[in-house]
Amino acid sequence: MRLFKTPRFFRLIFPNKTWGFSRLENTVYLTFDDGPDPEVTPWILDQLKEKEILATFFCVGANVQLHPEIYQRIINDGHSIGNHSMNHENGLRTSNQVYYSSIEQASKLIDSNLFRPPYGRMSLSQTKRLKRNYKIIMWSWLSYDFDEKTSIETILNKAKQQIKGGDILVLHDNPKSFNRIKILLPQLIDCVEKKQFEFKRITV
Repeated sequence: MRLFKTPRFFRLIFPNKTWGFSRLENTVYLTFDDGPDPEVTPWILDQLKEKEILATFFCVGANVQLHPEIYQRIINDGHSIGNHSMNHENGLRTSNQVYYSSIEQASKLIDSNLFRPPYGRMSLSQTKRLKRNYKIIMWSWLSYDFDEKTSIETILNKAKQQIKGGDILVLHDNPKSFNRIKILLPQLIDCVEKKQFEFKRITV
């Protein structure tokens, strides 16, 4: 079973993380994880520019190092950026020392106090430590753009049913998702706009 919508009790169990914003908002927040990628990210940026939409990109430090010009374009286009670690480590499978070092390395390339843990997984001790310097951004709606077992039709039906004001939506600018996101992103944007929500980037 795929959980597109993050259960509300997660906000109670993990109050030190941002899972979404007020439902009273007439706003939805598009976020993209794992880039920059030389093929996927420019395509997404072109789509967003055409629609005059601002989003938030949680970047992997190693990819920023490889593609600094694309990272700079994200910033130049007016989008927000966030730290997604240096090498996309799973916090629950990584020692604290290695995990903190990865994030610190990435911070030298990514000037942001927004952080999203890769895979959405980190320990309570890691959360407590990182909360000192970062706003930990999670999500309230997951697109499953990376999962070929989940049809685009299913994703869009769930979007129509579930996306509300204040939601943080997660997509990915990585090669694994590219074939699907080319179909999904324009229709997802259309779906949100038909609900008369605005898109905004995440800022602190």
